[in-house]
Amino acid sequence: MDKVYGIMLIGCGHIGGDHLDDMYWRDNIRVVAVVDTDEAAAKLFARKYNAEHYGTDYREFLSLPEVDIVIIATYVNTHLPILKDCVAAKKHVLCEKPIATSKEEGKEFYRTVKQAEADGLHVLIAYILRHNATYNKMRELIWNGEIGELRVARMSQNHHALNWPRYKRLLHDCSPILDCGVHYMDIVQWFTGSKVVEVMGNGVTVDEDLEPGMVNYGMIVMRLQNGAMAYYEAGWGQTFSSANVKEFIGTKGRIRLTMNQQRATDTEMGDCIELFRLETGQTEIINVQCKYKPMYAQLCALIDLIENRPTHAPDIEQAYSAFKVAVAADRAVRESAFVYVDDD
Repeated sequence: MDKVYGIMLIGCGHIGGDHLDDMYWRDNIRVVAVVDTDEAAAKLFARKYNAEHYGTDYREFLSLPEVDIVIIATYVNTHLPILKDCVAAKKHVLCEKPIATSKEEGKEFYRTVKQAEADGLHVLIAYILRHNATYNKMRELIWNGEIGELRVARMSQNHHALNWPRYKRLLHDCSPILDCGVHYMDIVQWFTGSKVVEVMGNGVTVDEDLEPGMVNYGMIVMRLQNGAMAYYEAGWGQTFSSANVKEFIGTKGRIRLTMNQQRATDTEMGDCIELFRLETGQTEIINVQCKYKPMYAQLCALIDLIENRPTHAPDIEQAYSAFKVAVAADRAVRESAFVYVDDD
């Protein structure tokens, strides 16, 4: 019989619910504990996901031998101290992105993971698009040469923030460029096999009730080591319209993604990949049935690491590389500057 993995979730909010929704009922998963500083939220999660324990202090449950994996789904400013406690307790970790709010904390996070790996533990950063079937299909098309050499990536991810208090709290820790952007910095490097070496950016504060220094819209241009360029914009605000543009342009064609909920017709067919080939002048439609946030697939990637099976999940080197690009991009946006990406 396959091993049943005991899970502790830290952070009973929006993203924590996404994690457990997709895994609590699986045969190889046992929800041992759910934790939140809001006891009522933890109690609700315990009832909803049949957790054996709940509380407000995760340290009370780290000594439980039945906890194999800890999912860190808290605000980003808590990721590093929680990670340190988890690996000290010899637990494997799935940690939400971004890993930290600053370059210095990110470097310490990276070093903590490297030491944990040396001690036989595994830490996976939640770059969920690595486990998304549509993004995997687009990468396959690109690496198979269907559009020639990828030269331009155009990406936009704006949110109409209906739950404005939640987004304002997120902005206390980091901007959309860092929080959401780290996914797409990783995607660009994964799709091209090349690193981002410099970024240019600009940003603005849109909503009038934000505190000084909070930038809730930014746009950046990235140059990769192989000469390719990428554009990314991200905004969270009450007056934004939700926008999701993903287009990858090569020397022999292009790929454009329309997610299923944004399709004008045929939403039941899943995500729509439009593949244009210059040679034929024709556009092929590729439908992909895909869960946007396949949380269980992501957890299985961590289990693959634990059980010494190969995985396409990003290792800490790739995750840290994307984080450094996002930190440089955030600085570029705040300073309206041109920033080189550190290669330490």
